[in-house]
Amino acid sequence: MDLDLDLQEMQGPRERIRRTFQGTVLGSDDDQYGISDTVTLDLDVRKDGTKCRLLGRLDARLDLGCCRCLVRFRWPVTIDIDLRYLPASENKGEGDVRIEDADLNTAYYHDGLIDLRQLMREQFQLALPMKPLCRDDCRGLCAVCGGNRNAIACECVETWEDPRLAVLKGLLKQ
Repeated sequence: MDLDLDLQEMQGPRERIRRTFQGTVLGSDDDQYGISDTVTLDLDVRKDGTKCRLLGRLDARLDLGCCRCLVRFRWPVTIDIDLRYLPASENKGEGDVRIEDADLNTAYYHDGLIDLRQLMREQFQLALPMKPLCRDDCRGLCAVCGGNRNAIACECVETWEDPRLAVLKGLLKQ
């Protein structure tokens, strides 16, 4: 499976590409997410000399861990892509530079190749929710027994009493 987009093979100034990848091919560098099933990348590639613009979308199902109950769940994601690519030789990176809005959608390629694996990983990272939840009403884990409160109804008492004040509580009962 070709994970690079070779700009030198483009026949004209505009080309449509649609590629499907197995999630295992892309992998993940960390434990924040896994990739379930397949990933579909549908792009309109517009080339103007050495500059290139990618417009399209990325569809996948990510495997995330719920931040409340720790259960793994699948999260469908559709990402709109609008990126501008320039040759790495134009990446000056000298001195202090003010970052403009257009710079946030600009990336660089080497040797006429755009690394699609890097593009997809970056887009997945940007799309991740801050607090992934398996469902909106997730009840999380019991603080006492550690059981998943979505699956079991435990009888644990969650009120904490300061043991230093237990003697005073006994006086109130008298």
